[in-house]
Amino acid sequence: MATPTPGRWDRQIQQRLARGEEAALGELYDQFSPLVHGLANRVLDSQEAAEHITREVFAHVWEHPGEFDPDRGSMRSWIGTLTHRRAVERLRRRTGPAAGGPAGAGSAGLEEELLAAATAARVQYVVTSLPPALRETLTLTYFNGRTYQEAARELGIAEATAKHRMRLGLQLLASALAAEDGR
Repeated sequence: MATPTPGRWDRQIQQRLARGEEAALGELYDQFSPLVHGLANRVLDSQEAAEHITREVFAHVWEHPGEFDPDRGSMRSWIGTLTHRRAVERLRRRTGPAAGGPAGAGSAGLEEELLAAATAARVQYVVTSLPPALRETLTLTYFNGRTYQEAARELGIAEATAKHRMRLGLQLLASALAAEDGR
């Protein structure tokens, strides 16, 4: 049996959720829970809070499958957006005005912290959606501090290939982030 295309799978899973098929929620959870938990943990820096956000996101998807619009993006993007919003809201509640003293005091620092966390989460989300070869090369070089020569040796590929993968991965990352900013 052929595997449905991602857009088609997204529509099918949405229809199954709308019919109340618990198995559809299980499939969705198996597919996207690592993304949701990782993104929430990246923003909140708390396993416990990330677990709570993961439960909230999948409960929301179960209760409101009609909110997903396949014409506006993929199921992955929608779930990622739900996660990011909930995690940032929780971070704002946790670091609200009381954390900075009088209302307005330290708000510039809070905004910078929120922006940095949101940016890091967006980058992580985009990197996880890259093809595996590009993702592992970027992970080794930018996140683990290896040179492209060291990454090439570790991956067993030519240095030119490692350099090409880095360049392409960074271009895709920049395009994806620019597209998100344009929404």
